[in-house]
Amino acid sequence: MDCIFCKIVQKEIPAKIIFEDDSSISFLDAFPLKFGHVLVIPKNHHAKLQDLSSTEIISLFQMVHKIIPKLESVSDSSLIAIHNGKNAGQEIPHVHVHLIPRDKNDGAGPIHSMFSKKVESADAEIDELLKVLKS
Repeated sequence: MDCIFCKIVQKEIPAKIIFEDDSSISFLDAFPLKFGHVLVIPKNHHAKLQDLSSTEIISLFQMVHKIIPKLESVSDSSLIAIHNGKNAGQEIPHVHVHLIPRDKNDGAGPIHSMFSKKVESADAEIDELLKVLKS
C-alpha cells in the first residue's frame, strides 16, 4: 500500500511519535498549520471514520483525550478536526484526527467561516433528513 500514514505505522518513514498503543499512534504533523499540530491515526488503514471497529474508535479517541490537555498547556484552546472523505477535504485516505493549538490571533476563525454559502432548506426537506438520520 502506498499510504504515507501506513508507512509511518510500519516505521518505514520516520515521524516524531508522541504516543503509541496497539491500535493508534500520534505524532507531530510534518506540515503543521500551527506549532504543536498533532495527528492521531488508527494503525489499521481505514479511509473513513465509520470503517473503524469499536475498539479502534475507542483507542483513537482515548489518545486524542490524552493529548488535548498536554497540547492546551502550550495554547489554551485547540481545534479537533476530522475530514471524513475526499470531498470533505481529506487529502490522505487514512483516518486522521488533527489536533491544532488555537489562539485568537491565528486567523483561522470558527468552523462557519469555512463555508461561504448559507444553507436554506424547506421544513419538508429538514423533516426528511431527520428521518434518514434517525433510521
